[in-house]
Formats: sequence, C-alpha cells, structure tokens
Amino acid sequence: MTAYESLCHLAQEIALLASTSSILGWDQETYMPSKALDHRARQLSYLSAKSHALATGKPFRKALERALKDGETRGSRNAANLREWEYELQRASRIPTALVAEESNITTHARHAWVEARKNSDFGIFARHLESILKIARRKATLWGYADEPYDALLVGYERGARTRSIARLFNQLQPSLASIAKNAVIKSRHVPKNLLKGKYPIAKQQQLNAEIAESIGFDFQAGRIDTTTHPFCTTLGPQDVRLTTRYDQTDFTSSLFGVLHEAGHGLYEQGLPAAEFGCPSGTAVSLGIHESQSRLWENHVGRSEAFWKRWLPRAAELFPNLRKLSLEDFLAAIHRAEFSFIRVEADEATYDMHILLRFNIERQLLNGTLSVTQIPEAWNDQFEALFGLRPPDDAHGCLQDIHWSLGGLGYFATYTLGNLNAAQLYAQASQDRKIHSSLNSANYGPLLAWLRFHVHSRGSTLLPNELMKKATGQGTDAAAYLDHLSKRFNSSTGNRRARK
Repeated sequence: MTAYESLCHLAQEIALLASTSSILGWDQETYMPSKALDHRARQLSYLSAKSHALATGKPFRKALERALKDGETRGSRNAANLREWEYELQRASRIPTALVAEESNITTHARHAWVEARKNSDFGIFARHLESILKIARRKATLWGYADEPYDALLVGYERGARTRSIARLFNQLQPSLASIAKNAVIKSRHVPKNLLKGKYPIAKQQQLNAEIAESIGFDFQAGRIDTTTHPFCTTLGPQDVRLTTRYDQTDFTSSLFGVLHEAGHGLYEQGLPAAEFGCPSGTAVSLGIHESQSRLWENHVGRSEAFWKRWLPRAAELFPNLRKLSLEDFLAAIHRAEFSFIRVEADEATYDMHILLRFNIERQLLNGTLSVTQIPEAWNDQFEALFGLRPPDDAHGCLQDIHWSLGGLGYFATYTLGNLNAAQLYAQASQDRKIHSSLNSANYGPLLAWLRFHVHSRGSTLLPNELMKKATGQGTDAAAYLDHLSKRFNSSTGNRRARK
C-alpha cells in the first residue's frame, strides 16, 4: 500500500466514526427518548475523541509526510486531497483530544437545555450551557490562532479562506441596499392579505406533496428520507444515506414545503458528491457558504418561481381543496409577501439577510468579550429593534430561536448570506445556457441539476470556495446577482403582484 493509499484508508476510517456520530445525532433530534441523554452524551463524546485521535495520530502524520514527499501531479484530485489533509491536520493538532471530548459532552446536554429553554421561553435555562460553549470556543480560537480577532478562527472552520474583517465590510456595504429592498417589499406587500393561504392542511397530505416535489427536483429517496423534528436540518449518515427533516403547520403547508426544498437542496449536494471518495476531501462539501447556496437556490430561485407553481399549484389544489379558490397570481403574491418578523427560518427573502447581520454582530461581540452571555437577550432585542423596528416579545421569538449555539456552531451564521450571494450567482450563470433556460420555463430541473453536479457537487473540496465560484461563474463571490434578483422579485411591478381579496 502506498502512502497515499494508507491516507485514504485512514481518512475513511475517520469518516466512518464521524458518520456513526451523525447517526446518533440524527436519532437524538428525531426519536431518542429523553432519559437516554446522558448515555448518548457519553457515546458522542467517546466517538468524537476517537475520531480526533485518529486524525491527529502518528499513523496519519507519518502517512501524510510520506505522501507529501512522494509528490503528486499538480492540480490533480490527489494533490488537492493532500493539501486539505495537511491543512486539517495542522488545525486539528492544535486542539487536545480531551477538549474535543469535553465539547461533545457539553453540546449534547446543551442541545437538550436549549429545547427546554425555547419551549419555556426562558434564556436562563440555556445560559450556563452557552457560557461553557463560549469558553471552549474562545479557547479553541486561541489554540488555532487568528489574524485579527477570535471570530476569524471559528469562521474559517466553516468557510475556508474567509476573514471576519472582509465579511463585515461586505455586510456593511450590503445593509443599506438590503434595508431599502426590504422596506419597499414590506410596503408593497401590505396589499396582500396575511392569511391568504391559511386553511386545513393534513400532515399526511403535506408529506405526500413534499415527497413528490423533492423527488421531482432530483432527490433520491433510495438514498435518503424525510423525518420530523423541532428545527429542520439535513445530515449525511453515509454516501447513500442523506436525511432531511422538517416541521409541520397544519394551517399553512408552505412552511414545511419550503423547509423541505431548502433541506433537499443540501441533500442534492450531498447525493452529488463522489461516493467512491467518501472520507476524502474530494468527496466532501467544500464549505457552508457553498452548501447554503444549494439550499437557497432550490428553495428560492426554483421553489418560489412562477414556472414552478404553474406546474405544482394544480397538484397542491388536488390535495388541499381550499387552494382551488386561488389564482396563480394570488398564490405567488402570497408566497412573495414580505413582512418584518421575528423568526429567521420563517423570514421571507426580502428580510432574511437582516436576521443574519444581527447574529453575525452578536457572535463577534461574544467572542471579542464586549458582550456577556447574560446580556444577550437585551442586546439581541435592542439590535433587532434597530434593524426591524420591532422588539421581540420573549426569548423564544428572540435569542432562543436557533439551535446553532447549542451545537457549538459559533461562526456559522455568516455563511447563510454568503450562500444567498452564491446561489444567485450560480443560478444566473446556469440560466445563460439556452437548454437550462428553456427547461426552467417548463419546470424541468434535470438540466439545472446536471449543471450543478458538474460545476459544484463533483468537485468536492478540490477547489477552495472562492476558486470554485470563479471556475463556475467567472468571478469570486459577488453581491451583484443577488441584489439584482431581490430587486426584480420585490421592487419591480411584476415582482409584487397584488392579491385580490
């Protein structure tokens, strides 16, 4: 066995442990009984420590050293794998195995506390757990090192090559345009009744429609499934095992449907990665900003388009008779209705990114030490009011609404807006292809998926995020296509049709 083959074997062993942890994590989110929490925490802590020990151990180091000395063809997938393994080893080696185990144990209990805190709208239940998570995050940032501020060290774990200062500058430049688009969209949406889609939507029929639509855009149910949970997510348990989750509102079917479209976008990316390269960087998604581009592309650019609903509204009306009274024009007005609201995952396109700007600022302040955990509810409410003109009525509608912090996901949120930028850019580029443009108009999404398979999915992590965007679209991540998309959808006369009462 060559040194490179040894590396692949070790990487796959590490990936097997990680995927086993994912199964336990998925079960915890879906079916695990509450009294199993302590044992599950020990299981996940043990597997995390084992995985980290393998990834930083002597066999892996020696195999990497030998493979780097042997050399590989410059620009090949093997060379890209070696580059990423070397980077990951340098980063992982700075974190003690004991700290990895400790973090896993803390976050397993923190997730349970977050559920209780959110249910009771009581930040105090979660606060001490977040204190522990924040201490670990700061310690990891110190061990990793950073250029300007601690947030850099966390951000780069989700978005290779990103810098906090650059993201902050981009967000500051975006904010006036986003605020203007949001304001105009909200004003124009006042003509659209808020309860236009309210009705009776049995969960079983929602599940049927969701599955039909997910399959129509290419999600393979022989290699995945949809389940129910508190907070929608997508997780990969193996190269042919991608799990989507959603939650249901029996008075509004679009809540679960757009959740499924979003998570199916993530799932399509995972199903499109080279299965034979499972465990290698070349078989792994490159970043969350690229991952989020896939979910937002299918949820918003496809799932909220007129062509999509020309095809699917008649089917939805078969399952849900109360929709039969709505014209396509009125239905589109309803799903494009914009309003300033408290919950990020239920926010419309026009206002969504303002939720991300808030979280990005809060997280930076926490990591920099200018904001304490106990100050979060008030700081959140103050900053939310400044952005939206509304003040959250309680913690559940404010700082407790997202699961990310309970999972240790500090540094994550910025990638959502990067994903929106990337989605618009990729969609605009793909749409320039005549075959794709024509197929989109007829709600045939096979050509679009094939384009994404080639330009995004098949590349794994062989290119860094910005390099992948340049290769696919001709330039790195840019805001122009996204602002153009939002302006056309929400500011143009055709983008904001009035619904008749």
